[in-house]
Formats: sequence, C-alpha cells, structure tokens
Amino acid sequence: MKGAPLSALMPILASSLRLGRLDPGVLILCLSIATIGLVILNSASEGNDGLVLRQASRLAIGFLALWVCAQIPPSWLERFAPHLYLLSLFPLVLVLLVGEGRGAERWLDLGLLRFQPSELAKFTVPLACAWLLARAGIPPGWGALLGCFAMILPPVLMIQLQPDLGTAILVGLAGLAVVFLAGLSWRRILLLAALGLAAIPASWPFLHEYQKMRIRTLFAPDADPLGHGWNTIQALTAVGSGGLTGKGFGQGTQAHLAFLPEHTTDFAFAVLAEEFGFVGVALSLLLYFALGLRILWLAMGAPSPFGRLLVGALGVSFLLHVSVNAAMVAGLIPVVGVPMPLLSYGGTIAVTMMASFGVAMSLSVRARRPRVP
Repeated sequence: MKGAPLSALMPILASSLRLGRLDPGVLILCLSIATIGLVILNSASEGNDGLVLRQASRLAIGFLALWVCAQIPPSWLERFAPHLYLLSLFPLVLVLLVGEGRGAERWLDLGLLRFQPSELAKFTVPLACAWLLARAGIPPGWGALLGCFAMILPPVLMIQLQPDLGTAILVGLAGLAVVFLAGLSWRRILLLAALGLAAIPASWPFLHEYQKMRIRTLFAPDADPLGHGWNTIQALTAVGSGGLTGKGFGQGTQAHLAFLPEHTTDFAFAVLAEEFGFVGVALSLLLYFALGLRILWLAMGAPSPFGRLLVGALGVSFLLHVSVNAAMVAGLIPVVGVPMPLLSYGGTIAVTMMASFGVAMSLSVRARRPRVP
C-alpha cells in the first residue's frame, strides 16, 4: 500500500520528463546556436561574466517559453488569434507615448521587466493573417488580401514611428509570408511585387534623415568614413580580416579596441566572422538555415490550413531575419539595426522567437509524441 502512491506518481513524473510535443531537431539546433552566441558574447564583452549570465538566463527563459507554447492546444491558438493581435497593438501605442531607447522609443521599462514590444508583432501579425486567410478560404480573394494588409499596416507604421525601420520591414514581411504561402496565382504575386517596388521610391519622403543617410552610405561608405559610413566600414573590416579560420577566440581587434559599434548586439555576427573566419560563419549559417528548414518541415506536418500558414510564415520570417542581419554585416544592405537571432545580446527577441518555435511544434503533428499511459 505504501508503494501505491509512488507507483501512481511515476507515470506523471515520466510524462513531465518526456519531450512531449518538443521536436528534438529544433531543440538541438537552438541549443547549438545559443551556445555559439554565449561564446561570442563572452569574447565581445571581454569576459564580462555578468553580461553573459544575464543572456544565459534570458535564453533559459526562452527555452521555458518554447516548452510552454508547445503544450498549447492548437485550437486555442486559432481561437484567440485576433485577440492576441489586438493585445499586441496596445504596447506599440504605449511605447510611442512613454517608451525609451537610444535615440528612439523602442522599449517599455516596467521596472523588473524591460522589453521591446515590436518583437511581439513579428509573431502576432502572421498569426492574425493566418487566422483570417484560413477562415476566408485558400487561395484567398482580393477581400481577404485587403483584410491582411489592413492588419499588417498598423503595427508596421507604429514601429516605423519609433523609429525602427528594420523591424518594421521584418514585421511586414512576416505578414506577407502568410499571404504568399496561401497559394496566390503568379499573376497576383507579380502584381503585388510591382506595387511593392513602386512603393519604395514613394516612401522616401517619409523616412527620417538618418535612415536616408544609411541608404546613401550603402553605395558610398567612404564618403563619410567617420560618420554614417563608420558602422559599415568597421563591420567589413572585421569580416574581411577574419580570413578562412579567423584570428582566434578573444583575438578580434575590431570589437576589443572599440572600433566595431554594437559588437554585442547588432554586429555580434561580425565578431564571429573576425575571430572564427569563413569556417565559423559557414557553420553558423548552416545551423541557422537548418533550423529554418526544420520549422518549414514542421509546417508541412500541420493538419490545418491555419497551422500550415502560420508555421510556414514563422519559418520564412526566421530565415529572412537571419539573412537581413548577415547582409547588413556584409555591407550588402543598409544598417537597419536588426540583431542576429539567438546570437546577439538581447532578451525580448530570444524569448519571443523561441516561443514562436514552441507554437510551431504545437501546431505540427510531426513534433508530437504519444503520452505515457
């Protein structure tokens, strides 16, 4: 009789220790990239244990968020999608009123918690678009497409007003990813692409002066080497000096001699390139793209149109995020202030991105495991 309570608890304990709906591939890739990020942060911060421990604790919270989101019933996500979208607009409005940041209003400081509300929109915008298109039917008509654009536009405009053009673009692309995954005809895709290209020059008058200078600097960084061209020049110097195998851990001069700006955040990938060279960059990008493709593989295992659209958009959005940071560090696009996921220092992006991976697992039957009887 004494052993009965213990024997009754064993299945519960075993179930809690199982992966549940967690996908081992996603977990291993996330852990690998996060480990590389902590190594790079340790070097870039010159052994600042406090900074590394803070990032490690944020990553731990991210893994916890991943597990929690993986346990959410898929029907709940679809049911509350519009509510979550509307709730995510509130902090974006609030940050314009009382936000704080380095030359911009991008963060909300709640005392014990300081976070960037725009990161939430990278998840809630595709969530709302997937909900709408799944209800309207696939492929969508013009009415459903206009509804998606009506949901994409408000958060994008509010994020641009902070101002944060890089994140605004990524939020918009996350929503558009759902639209293009919904089975549009090539004629509509080409029409929307033409409208998007036409909107680029039309948006020029609405950009801030520093944003215009960053675009000009892309084509002639040497024109203002000590000003707007500084970031691009120093990042290219770091990448180029890494060579094939890099200078070695802790031996990068661009970050340690304070030439490379934001070397723990936006340009952490440049530190990796300088210290570990082409080999380190290639390995890291291989892990990143393997993770993105793994998410897309989970999307194909989602049993509902809503799940396939949302998980597919999350995978595409993640790959775009990685590509934008890598292209920025390589001087292929203007400096847009977009960090490298799981590698750059920062808590909000790490937690929200891993939470989105958990959602992908929740919606895909491929990530599920049978319960312990």
